Parts: sequence; C-alpha cells; structure tokens
Amino acid sequence: MKIIIVKSFLLVVLLLLLPGCKNRSGNDENLKKEYVLHLPAGNDNPRNSEGDFITLKDGRILFVYSHYTGTSPDDHAHAYLAGRYSSDKGKTWTDEDIKMVEQEGIMNVMSVSLLRLQDGAIALFYLRKNSDSDCVPLLRISNDETRTWSDPVVCINDKEGYFVLNNNRVIQLKDGRLVFAVSMHKSPGDTLFSNIGRIWSYYSDDNGLSWNPSIEIANPESVVTQEPGLIELKNGDILMYLRTMSGVQYFSYSDDRGETWSPVEKSNIKSPCSPASITRVPSKGDLLLVWNDNGTDQKRTPFNIAYSKDDGKTWINRQVIEANPEGSFCYPAVHYTGKEILISYFNWSTRGSVIIKLKTRDVYK
Repeated sequence: MKIIIVKSFLLVVLLLLLPGCKNRSGNDENLKKEYVLHLPAGNDNPRNSEGDFITLKDGRILFVYSHYTGTSPDDHAHAYLAGRYSSDKGKTWTDEDIKMVEQEGIMNVMSVSLLRLQDGAIALFYLRKNSDSDCVPLLRISNDETRTWSDPVVCINDKEGYFVLNNNRVIQLKDGRLVFAVSMHKSPGDTLFSNIGRIWSYYSDDNGLSWNPSIEIANPESVVTQEPGLIELKNGDILMYLRTMSGVQYFSYSDDRGETWSPVEKSNIKSPCSPASITRVPSKGDLLLVWNDNGTDQKRTPFNIAYSKDDGKTWINRQVIEANPEGSFCYPAVHYTGKEILISYFNWSTRGSVIIKLKTRDVYK
C-alpha cells in the first residue's frame, strides 16, 4: 500500500512538471482581480468604448476612452474622447468625465493610444472617422501633463481610406522612433468595404511631426487580417500581431525598425477574430498577452492572460480574466503601476468600459 502511494505521488509530480499542464500553461481558475471602474451605457450614452492609460508626473493616472452620445452604440455613431483620473494607482476613479477631445469627425473620434515620449511629452493618438472610406489616425501632443493639447497632426498623408488603428497600439522604439500599424479596408474609389485589411506600418523620427509608410505587408494566403499591434523584441526586431478569422493570431516581423516586414504567418495563439494585446512587463522583462483564448468559434470569450519568457515563442501560465460563455470581452489596454497591473476592456453586454486591477505576483503565481 505504501509503495502504491509513493508511486502515485511521483506520477502526480511528474505530470505537473510536464509542459502544457494547467499549473504552467493552462490554469483554468479565474484570475484574482479587483474591479475598480465600470462605465456602463446610460441615458444619451449608449456606449463607453475602449481606451488607454497614462501616468502623469504628479502620480495620477488618466484613462481616456470614447464616450458615445445619442441612441446608437454602433462603431460609426457619435462619440467624443472623455477622461477619468485616479489618484491612488487605479484603486478609485473620479466620478465625472473630463472632455479631452471634441467630436471632430462627422461620425466620431475613437480608439485612443496614450504614450509617454522619451522627451517627457505625452502623445495622444486617436481615429477621426468621417465616413466608411475616410478614417485616419491623428496625433496631439501635450507638454503640460494633459492640461492642453497641440493641434492635431494627420499621421497618414500618402493615401486616403478607412484605416484602423486600435487603442493602446502605438510604440516608441529604444532609439526613439515612433511606430504604429494600420489596416486599410476601403479607399474612396472602392464600392465595397473589405474585411481583408491591407496592412502597413507608419514611422516617425521627429516625434510625430511627419510620418513615413512601410512597404505593404504580404498576405500570401489572403487571410482576413485586421487590427494589427506591435511590440519591440529584445533583439531589436518588431513583432506585429494581427487578428484573423483563421482561428489564430497571425505574426509578421521587421528587422529594420518597421520599414519592411515578413509575410504574415500563423502564430501559436488561438484566437477568434478579436484583437489581442502584447506588452512588456517592466519589472520582469517578459511579454504579457491578453486575448480571447478561443480558436473554435468567433465568440470573444473566454478572456485570458498569459506571459512569455522567450519573446512570444511560447506562452505560459494561462489564467482566465472573464469566463462567461455568453459574454463578449475585447479591446484590452494594459498599464503597469509598479507591483500592479491595470487592464481595461470593452464589455459588449453592458456596452461599457471596464477596468480591473491585478497583482503582478498573482499573474506570475
């Protein structure tokens, strides 16, 4: 009897150490988290959409998102950019919106990316949407910690069309170059809106005053490619990740600071046609992935988190943020506050923006 117990114990230990077991790469337990802000839809406010964070020099955190007005929650409905502040590292937030950017587009403004530049200024990127063939990213700069903003700079001037730049997507490389990636779905001469986005990156070496396009990224399989994101790898290359309808995220790589790219290829990240977010954890140096771990259908659930110690080749310690099988959770933004992580996302069931707070130690448990 004792021998059987010892053998069973050794077998359990061996199984737990094998790659792919739940304690390493498939932890199905819900992640320990704290809900710190929920902005559900309300009267004359049919949707509060995805946004992004910035930490100010006085320690406050600003969260900027799209505040919809009227009666429609549609992507093309009216919206302006609104902000909420936290003075305690994201635990509590101000009750009232501060209007950051008026509705400049005929349809709306949306998809915010906030970035602290290497010179200390704050960059605010967002989409100005006029029609289904006129949607472009704009940039405003603040030199006084978001109290005032510069006039907008149009970031794409070499072509016209409907360009998608997601929230929490713009990066600055170690050498100072600004880079973002877009998918273009319709130009003024097209009659139909294409689900297969044409993909480019744009880069700036003068802090966003002017922008240059990359070559168009090859898509040999003609897969549905949309909503690209970027992360700089430890070797200086840039990884681009894209949502598709193929059951996985696709990857492309640049070894020349975003000017040329490899053809898109399948990654090992199971995913519906829903955007992922990949960021680098400052305190660890690892990559953090937030995404819908679901390659079997197009539902945006479950909503998960994992990390990579090898710059995206493998992902471990998968944990569940939201597990509701009828839910729809998407468009994450990730922000680091020392030993804690803030994640915002859009919850379609409430048509609202949600912010949760995690302990870094719980993500790495």
